[in-house]
Amino acid sequence: MLHYHTIPVTAFQQNCSLLWCDQTHEAAVIDPGGDLDTILAQVQQRGLHLVAIWLTHAHIDHAGGTAELSARLQLPIVGPHQGDQFWIDGLPQQSIRFGFPPAGAFVPTRWLQDGDTVQVGQEVLHVRHTPGHTPGHVVFHAPQIQRCFVGDVLFAGSIGRTDFPQGNHQQLIDSITQRLWPMGNETVFIPGHGPESSFGHERRTNPFVGNT
Repeated sequence: MLHYHTIPVTAFQQNCSLLWCDQTHEAAVIDPGGDLDTILAQVQQRGLHLVAIWLTHAHIDHAGGTAELSARLQLPIVGPHQGDQFWIDGLPQQSIRFGFPPAGAFVPTRWLQDGDTVQVGQEVLHVRHTPGHTPGHVVFHAPQIQRCFVGDVLFAGSIGRTDFPQGNHQQLIDSITQRLWPMGNETVFIPGHGPESSFGHERRTNPFVGNT
């Protein structure tokens, strides 16, 4: 069975997610934006073997710790979509601008495309390309536990910003309504910031995408 634990990291309180397969104890970390010692303490506490880094997108609070963590443990970097390479290239500048520890640029071990899958232990998750917040944003859907890790596409009561370079509001709305809603109203999503919610609840109540 797939398990996960949310670890808020950085001054932006970004929801880094630790996922693991209880059969193999292999784990992946989604969006290690920083506070790597905190993340690794959770890995050790649960007796897990970290095997990969998965990225939803390449903003500093989500990807700032990626290069260092990959180098420390020789971990492959999986995702995001190649549309975010310019954001990855700009991580050193992002870290200075937002007062983060120095962040290195990198080239992912594997770019992700819409319809791809990723695997940790015996558990498979489905990848959807969800541009709008950034052009290369992806989400990770785990239908076996009715969960989706959505980065900064959708929040409880809100949606991702689109005023950053290459953001696109209509693309974001289309990503939510065409890529997320079909996963089902009962699916609970883990956003990049703030509390969990369900797609059904947001369809009913979210003022930005409600009744869509």
